[in-house]
Amino acid sequence: MLKNTTSTSPKCPSCLNLKIVTDQNTGELFCSKCGLVLTDKITDTGAEWRSFSSDEGNKARTGAGTSIRMHDMGLSTVIGAANKDSTGKPLSASVKSSIERLRTWDSRSQANSSADRNLRQALNEMDKLKDKLALNDAVIEKAAYIYRKAMERKLVRGRSIHGLVAACLYAACRNTETPRTLDDISQGINIRRKDVARCYRLLFRELELKMPVVDPVKGVSRIASIAGLSEKCKRHAIQMLNKAKKLGAVAGKDPMGIAAAALYLSCISIGETKSQKDISQASGVTEVTIRNRCAGLRNILDI
Repeated sequence: MLKNTTSTSPKCPSCLNLKIVTDQNTGELFCSKCGLVLTDKITDTGAEWRSFSSDEGNKARTGAGTSIRMHDMGLSTVIGAANKDSTGKPLSASVKSSIERLRTWDSRSQANSSADRNLRQALNEMDKLKDKLALNDAVIEKAAYIYRKAMERKLVRGRSIHGLVAACLYAACRNTETPRTLDDISQGINIRRKDVARCYRLLFRELELKMPVVDPVKGVSRIASIAGLSEKCKRHAIQMLNKAKKLGAVAGKDPMGIAAAALYLSCISIGETKSQKDISQASGVTEVTIRNRCAGLRNILDI
């Protein structure tokens, strides 16, 4: 296919003609007047896909991108779950059993060593917890990165996979400022809180993780939605916390406790009827802690 292009560059060096013809089939660029070939290798700037069907079909031909969330980085091939041939017809019983057997051996062959099997199991656990804890892809990517680093440092051997997965997820939540507590993660993966905390301290110490200070404002929306508080109450609590942060009253305190106390004081100031018990159940913080934090905020803010 020939395509006429008029441009200031390139210009024919022989006759100085500006009309240059592009041959899409041979990849040549030549002058329309004297026929001088300027180049025989041009870059195709068109679309990467071609589709001749009426509905255009799926225009992607490169497949899914690589990701550290997969044990093989998404580079290996898999035998699909659809038991159909290339024409769309269902497979016969004998062929279907053979394909099932091949599919099983294919999945087993992708994890040869114990380290590969360990990584595969850990990343599968992370994918399960993603939906259970309502986490986004960025958190899971970060958790997978931390787990791979722990494997490089040989921190996995002899330790519980579930404990290390939970610790990696908690570290990823802290790093991305996603409001999830140790209790949330331990309940999601169904292990004890102190086991998660122990594994997290190990990762923090050995991998020298740099964690940002948790902002109590991040926990306000979560507690308010669970407790069924109004938007006005939430905004008032955030204003109180911002004032307290400027005065340095939240440093070194449990962020969820400070957020719960600010919401309780906000309820009192705007006249919403919520008890300390309701706020305590929504935030996972004891009533005693809420009372202590309320007293501290009252003294600082002169409420």
